[in-house]
Amino acid sequence: MPTAVRSHAKINLGLGIGSPRTDGFHGLTTVYQTLEMYDVVTVTAGNAAATTIRLTSNDSRVPTDNRNTAWKMVELALKALERTAEVEIHIEKRLPVQGGLGAGSANAVAALVGLEAELGMSDSPPSEETDRNMKRLEIAAQVGSDVPLFLIGGTVLGVDRGQEVRALPDLEPVWCVVAVPEMGVSTAQAFRDWDALCLEEGLTAEASAVKLNELSRAYASAFQGAIPGGRVGTGSSGVLANSNENGREDLAGPQESALVRTGISSWIQNDFERVVFPQHPSLAEIKRVLAGFGTPEAACYASLSGSGSALFGLYLTRGDAEAAQVRLAHQAKGIKVQSTLTRTLPRTAYWREMLLH
Repeated sequence: MPTAVRSHAKINLGLGIGSPRTDGFHGLTTVYQTLEMYDVVTVTAGNAAATTIRLTSNDSRVPTDNRNTAWKMVELALKALERTAEVEIHIEKRLPVQGGLGAGSANAVAALVGLEAELGMSDSPPSEETDRNMKRLEIAAQVGSDVPLFLIGGTVLGVDRGQEVRALPDLEPVWCVVAVPEMGVSTAQAFRDWDALCLEEGLTAEASAVKLNELSRAYASAFQGAIPGGRVGTGSSGVLANSNENGREDLAGPQESALVRTGISSWIQNDFERVVFPQHPSLAEIKRVLAGFGTPEAACYASLSGSGSALFGLYLTRGDAEAAQVRLAHQAKGIKVQSTLTRTLPRTAYWREMLLH
């Protein structure tokens, strides 16, 4: 029977970027956060004399050959396991194909989870630290820099190219509005503009290393401090959570978000905004509307996600988030933008809800 897997989106709670490296990449430090919104990846697989992969999607923009991250992940995983199989993958797109939400990378991990379930290999959650899971992370890093984060889920620190990941204590679930404009942002061009800015400001490799190391320590300290006593507290999300009738965790009353309480939101930022916003002023306007400064429903934090074009705002209550959607509809004049109401997704819930059947 086919295995259907939820393939969740992510946002970046801050993103620091270094100067260009000799290997062609950029060092970075970021905090990833998974969201409840998702694609559905369905996998059918069985042992075969030779490996064959067939991939389909309801969205014509999705590659259906070996350019697809899900295809790459399955192919590499089977080679690493020295197994051959006949595999069919269907990707039901609900997330933007491009936009800084990690949809393609999440599809890759969902395909791996589905493959292992189909072949009877799901002996431990991929988020646990075992030798096999370390191998999973190595394979994921070959597929893409932000693929490994989806093997952990929740709140995740990413360093180097973003592929070196470790779990941070989860923040409590908060409401999130994701805004995706019709226009796209070229990640390659964003990096070229960043490189020009680095040259203009004289950001050296040594200064980059210092900046990113300091930032990673600051993130680790700040997010650890978001947990009472510096440890995971009540509830799987870590901060004063309780469960509703559906077993989902909600904020325990109208207390401040940990992002606000610990002062994290006063200094986290996305470096891409420095080069993307001047090229795309409409994105800066969307962030302004999401933030809602000076209103009772102001966001705890608002930012570009990755290099965009998606932006997001985090809110203490559903009412505040819905007010942001109303602002987008009425204040973002002349900007075509689709908004989605969702919530941040803690690690335990991420894995508990991944398999649809």
